Order: sequence, then structure tokens, then C-alpha cells
Amino acid sequence: MSNPALPVLAEVVRSGFVEGRHHGSLVLLAADGSVEFALGAPDAPVFPRSCAKPFQAVAILRAGLALEGEQLALAASSHSAESFHLAGVRRILAEAGLDESALRTPADLPLDETEAELHLRWGGDREPVLMDCSGKHAGWLAACVANDWPTDSYLDPAHPIQLLAREALEEAVGETPAHAGVDGCGAPLLAVSLTGLARGYRSLLQAGPGTPQRRVADAMRAHPEYVAGTRRPDTRLMRAVPGALAKMGAEAVQAFALPDGRALAFKIEDGAERARGPVLAEALRRLGVTGADGVIDRLAAAPLLGGGIPVGEVRAAF
Repeated sequence: MSNPALPVLAEVVRSGFVEGRHHGSLVLLAADGSVEFALGAPDAPVFPRSCAKPFQAVAILRAGLALEGEQLALAASSHSAESFHLAGVRRILAEAGLDESALRTPADLPLDETEAELHLRWGGDREPVLMDCSGKHAGWLAACVANDWPTDSYLDPAHPIQLLAREALEEAVGETPAHAGVDGCGAPLLAVSLTGLARGYRSLLQAGPGTPQRRVADAMRAHPEYVAGTRRPDTRLMRAVPGALAKMGAEAVQAFALPDGRALAFKIEDGAERARGPVLAEALRRLGVTGADGVIDRLAAAPLLGGGIPVGEVRAAF
């Protein structure tokens, strides 16, 4: 449920009538890292969900695993379970002498609706490798094998790979997590502020060449299809906006950064995915971002249908 104490970030407008509102918090950082614009409670802790994955991938590199290119991007991904994603996950596992049975991701369908429909049409069922976090899990497992760490307990918060992941997150956001929980994939989850999250993404791009942080950011930006999928907004943004780093998280969390230091993070309080695009588009405009091929306009478009035709929209309200 949306929190009325927070400002309205998006309105649901049908036939000229506002029938719903999505509240939330948002922060925009200037190039020097200072807060340029803020709404709601950006310093209150939230679960970053999959926006934490780049920092979790930093842990894999710090553990000594030599992932590069598409494989490293996949380790920081929320993939769509397209054929190249699944081949990449299986390759990471195979190179570590493992197979899909080592994954502790819950059995799931592809995150991408088109891929899910095709999978079911072909008689497929839910599988752990299809879960959008399987790339991250495969990377963790491979790091465990490389260090002779146990693989059956790699999701335990006290496991060496999880301690490295926590350290990477804390270092990037400059905060001690306010709460610990369990993510949808079963991994440890740490609550930090949106301001800290935005600064963490900024730090990935400000890190020196060759550092684990920069290697993760560079892999994600060079191979955005592996971070998300061929039909996903994060992919389109990273392809259209030079140097951009973008990552979504469940419950409508979003982070974005540019090489010049500008960054943003927001969360729609009720987790409504339909509000993500319009809010992100307006936030990008306020940040001074322009993208090729009308990518921001495409993000902003969230039509409501009546009788199969557009009769309204979800629109940014800030």
C-alpha cells in the first residue's frame, strides 16, 4: 500500500479523472555528488533489491574470480532468461565444474513476459536457471569453487562470499545497513538509503580503470543485453545514453548514474511497476539527460486502455 505521508510521484489518469496515485521517494545527485533534488524520504532505509547486484558482483572479483565481458555483466544481471542468458549462466557453472543443480535460486519462469509465454508454449516448466538472479548465483558459486569455499551454504550471511558482498555494498554507499533480510532469490538483503544507493552507483563509474568496481560497471555498460534483456528499459537506456549505468530492482526501485558524476535513485512505495517508467523518465529529464531514439519518451509512455484503446495514462506528478 502506498504511504500518503510521502509525496505523489505518479498519477493514474483515466478519461481525464485521477483514479489513483503512487507515492514514493527520489533523489538526484549533481556531478559533484551533492543532492540536487529530493522528494520524500531519500535518507530512510529501503531494500535496494536487485539494484545491489553490481556491488555483489564486485565481491566476486574481489574473491579472485576472473570473470570478464558478458559473463561479468550476467553476474550483475536481472536477466530475461533469453537463450543467450541461459547459455551464459550454464557456461559460468560449467567452467567451475558445476551444473544447474548447484543453484539455490527458486524455480521460476522467465522475467520477460514474451520469453515466459514461449517457454510455456513449448511445454516448459519453472526452473532455477530461469530465475532472473541465476547469473549472480552462478558467479557466487564459481567464486566459491575458486577459493575452495563450501557451495551448499553460499547464501548464508556468514559465508565468505556474502561477507565480501556486504563489505562492497557498505563501502560504496558509505553506510552501515539499517536492516538485514532475505531477497526473493534467497540471497542476503541489506537496507540502505536511496541517497546512499545513488552515491554507490556514482562510485562505480568514478572508480579507477581496472578496479573491481569499474570492471563491473564497464562490463554492464558494454553488454547491457546481458544485464537485462533485448526488450528491457535498462538495456535501452544504456544503449541510448552514452556511458550510462542503469539497474532496476524489484518493488519499483531504480538506480542510474552517468560518468560525469550525476546519479539518481528512487523507490515507488507500493512497488507498482507501472509507475517506474514515467517516474524514471521525468527524473532523467530533471537530471538533464537526453537519449537517442526517443528512449526517454518511450519510458514515459504508460497508457491505460479502455475497450482496447488508450483512454488515459500513468504520468509523473512531480
